Amino acid sequence: MHNEVPDEGAALPRPARHALTAGLCGALLLVWLLDLESSDGIRDGDNNWIPPLVAGAVAALLLFIPDRYVSLHRRCWIAAVGSLALTATMLLTTEVRGNWGVLESICLLILLGRACRRIPVPLVALPLGLAVITGPARSFGWDPAEFTSVLTFSFLLTFATGGVIGLGCYLRVLDSRRARAVESVRQGERLELARDLHDFVAHHVTGIVVQANAARAIRDTAPEKIDAILTDIHDAGTETLDSMRRLVRVLREVDGPPRRHGELFSEIAALVSDFCTGEDQRATLSVAAAARSARLAPEVETSVHRLVQESLTNARRHAPGALVSVRIDLSDDRLRVEVANTPPVERTALPVGGHGGFGVVGLRERVSAVDGTMEAGATPDGGWRIAADFPVLGVPDSSA
Repeated sequence: MHNEVPDEGAALPRPARHALTAGLCGALLLVWLLDLESSDGIRDGDNNWIPPLVAGAVAALLLFIPDRYVSLHRRCWIAAVGSLALTATMLLTTEVRGNWGVLESICLLILLGRACRRIPVPLVALPLGLAVITGPARSFGWDPAEFTSVLTFSFLLTFATGGVIGLGCYLRVLDSRRARAVESVRQGERLELARDLHDFVAHHVTGIVVQANAARAIRDTAPEKIDAILTDIHDAGTETLDSMRRLVRVLREVDGPPRRHGELFSEIAALVSDFCTGEDQRATLSVAAAARSARLAPEVETSVHRLVQESLTNARRHAPGALVSVRIDLSDDRLRVEVANTPPVERTALPVGGHGGFGVVGLRERVSAVDGTMEAGATPDGGWRIAADFPVLGVPDSSA
């Protein structure tokens, strides 16, 4: 079983993918028409032009079949075996002749590069490369007078094949490095979240112990107050168990300075205020009353704070002069946090967390760890937007 290496970071935005696919289809169609124009069989009135031109069309089709239908590994084997079989048939029989198809060679080279980049053990590269190199023999057959031409074209295609293999292996190394970097970012977020959860759990457990001692102290003097204390202990224990489940999920426990619990919106206001102290930096903050009244788990508060902090940092670095808006509301019993910025006054590099960046990877890992969802992407006007939904422990009663 051959599992292809995921290409997580290299995925282009959908409009860019569509444009690239359309351009590639147009270029391949043009090459196919050139193959058709240069075919001797059409001018001579026979059918020898059919096999190479059909093979080119089939090879092009194999490029665009989605992996969910036919895996890349299988498509490469189909293309390689089919091309070699056609070459052998045209060399060993006198009834089938035709020109060497340039479209087929180009498609085989593209498949070869993809195989070297994405297939874990790309043994299929050998028959693919052989199919490319032996293709020119179709046009010249076994005629000794044409042997030099066959060697010349095959020699040139050997360099092209080697270059494609080298490019595929180079991209494979880049993908591997990026995958390790992404995993490092994710692990860092897990460790930081585990540290926060450890602090929150310790805080809750300490409160439980204090309240239990208080209940013991007033057991004889004020027994009527014990029920209220036990209710508080129950609530604190429930929140502690929720935090512990997430602590087990991230599988790590590290020490660090505790964060303040229950002051989320004042801290976010401070972040926005600090952001506006920078030169040409503008930001607005809008927090709905329902959001202020919602009860949040400690780890959710930390994740919301981190999301806003990271988004403001990215806006400062990559969207100088842009207006940043931070909106927090309650939607469908979930806390909705949205940070968006207008297009920058001066274009800079793509934002961390943008296409191919690692910032959004860490944020997504943190949001997911607290049972939240997040989306990030460019806005139609050229700005940037990050929106996340977080679970809440309690929703205020609108009728109250």
